[in-house]
Amino acid sequence: MVAVLLGGRVAVVTGGSRGVGKGVALELGAAGATVYLTGRRAGRAAEAAAEVDAAGGRGVAVACNHRDDAAVGALFDQVAAEQGRLDLLVNNVYDSAGSARWLGRPFWEVGPEGWDHTFAVGVRSHYVASAFAAPLLFASGGGLVVNVSSPGAARYMHNVVYGVAKAAVDRMTSDMAVDLADKGVAVVSIWPGLVDTELLQAVPRGADGRRLLVLPGEGEFDLDRAETPRFAGRAVVALAADPGVAARSGRAFRVAELASEYGFTDVDGTIPEGTP
Repeated sequence: MVAVLLGGRVAVVTGGSRGVGKGVALELGAAGATVYLTGRRAGRAAEAAAEVDAAGGRGVAVACNHRDDAAVGALFDQVAAEQGRLDLLVNNVYDSAGSARWLGRPFWEVGPEGWDHTFAVGVRSHYVASAFAAPLLFASGGGLVVNVSSPGAARYMHNVVYGVAKAAVDRMTSDMAVDLADKGVAVVSIWPGLVDTELLQAVPRGADGRRLLVLPGEGEFDLDRAETPRFAGRAVVALAADPGVAARSGRAFRVAELASEYGFTDVDGTIPEGTP
């Protein structure tokens, strides 16, 4: 990535202190952007912001619980006060660790607690952040909203509530695009594949030397073939730098598909294709 590709741009990445969000924040920093990244733990967010600085951008850590609307509003007030503009919002926050307890369970075992938990963090939080961000994006003369979604929006993955939540995110993308059509702001969903996040890096190697992730009812997945978090970040940079991104507004795209179209790779120079 060219260090000045997004020079002068201001971005917010929710859930940017680890996982896919951190990978996105780092790639935006490497492209020269100022990145506000949120995390529930101030120390972890600060560490990620320092890595954004080291990558060539400017990282700003904001401790934020995305269940707290007032805290989310304060985040965007801070961006407005310090930058006076916003060019990019990446809605990524999701409680992967907290949701792991329901992996592979039928809906009657997930129950209302699983539904409320998944929708509060993985759907409602995206809506709330977008609503607070919209006036700043308008004031900047346009911009981009990226919703991090999943192939689970289109086929069964993990459990019923996960798929319904991801389908809701993609429908939100589609419908927001209608509202934003005359505002100069594009909105897209991206679908990472299997991503080797910090959570999955704890999976040990077996006797055969492989790190296998076993998902109940879905099979075994070789984590050495998984995407890095920065692969999705490179997709976001490519979208943000594309002057014709409005033509994509309202749709969902696999990260690997965007890599083929825009010509970027993962950090090892490959385009991972073998992940779900």
